[in-house]
Amino acid sequence: MLKVAIIGGSGYTGMELLRLLSGHKSVKVTVATSRQYRGKSVGEVFPSLKGYFDGLVFTGPGEFSKKDAELFFSALPHGEGMEFVSQLISAGKRVVDLSADFRLKSIKTYKEWYGEHKAPALLKHAVYGLPELFRDEIKKADFVANPGCYPTGAALGLAPLLKKGGKPLIDPASIIIDAKSGVSGAGRGAALDTSFVEVSEGFKAYKVASHRHAPEIEQTLSIVSGKKISVTFTPHLLPVSRGILSTIYIGLKKGLSTVEILDLYRSFYKDEQFIRVLPEGTFPNILNVRGSNYCDIGLKVDEKNKRLIVISAIDNLMKGASGQAVQNMNIMTGFSEAEGLKAAPLCV
Repeated sequence: MLKVAIIGGSGYTGMELLRLLSGHKSVKVTVATSRQYRGKSVGEVFPSLKGYFDGLVFTGPGEFSKKDAELFFSALPHGEGMEFVSQLISAGKRVVDLSADFRLKSIKTYKEWYGEHKAPALLKHAVYGLPELFRDEIKKADFVANPGCYPTGAALGLAPLLKKGGKPLIDPASIIIDAKSGVSGAGRGAALDTSFVEVSEGFKAYKVASHRHAPEIEQTLSIVSGKKISVTFTPHLLPVSRGILSTIYIGLKKGLSTVEILDLYRSFYKDEQFIRVLPEGTFPNILNVRGSNYCDIGLKVDEKNKRLIVISAIDNLMKGASGQAVQNMNIMTGFSEAEGLKAAPLCV
């Protein structure tokens, strides 16, 4: 049994990690931390998990030993876990970090979007944990930076078109990503903007041309393509609890049919168990990936305007966070990649 710790276990991503690992046959959660719920059992804080973690009590951040676990999930807010993660790596522990602290490779870019970094030497050490694109690197890694939710949906929707060495099918300068997220993407902390009354019946764009996930999207697509990619990215807030729908518009360089591009996607993702390329005329719905680690992709060629429309759907707490983190842990440790992630999507 692999002994696992969840640092920051009472937020939405920590809660999902607990839920997933409760059904993982090769893992035992030995540590879960929470400042707010220190001293309370997991079942008290999350009644749905009562009976799954008997005896597991939330501890304060410094109230456990690094020897208590072999692999650590760090689910702390951006900026709060840098020094602790650095200590874990120095102690020879394996780490999957779910914050944005180690996703960007450029310290200059990080400072521009997030501020000062307290462990810059680790930026190059962290492997970006998008398995469908970087599985070989993840297999050898002891430290994985789990991708953001918007970048996951966008990168998986675009990667087949940008594969390095492939034929130039699209105009990279034309990429527009219009993405919508459920409210859980903002975290579990109380805030006026994400309270029920403020969100219900509403639908709005936010952080237009200024969202922190834009440079992460561009970094990933640039690595995949082998050349610098810039995108126009606009996020929106949906009045639902979870899910991300990304509608991506791309100019085509040559005349291709919907069927031809679907064949390209099916070939690119043929061995990926968590990618579902939908049939022609069928498009993703966030309801169909809710509670699962799937990414559904559908597409259509707008022949009149020589434009491709790609639509991807993920659960922001699953493939966009905790599900992908468990997938990364499985790859790092040699477990079956789908272990703990086999349940069908929630249908309501």
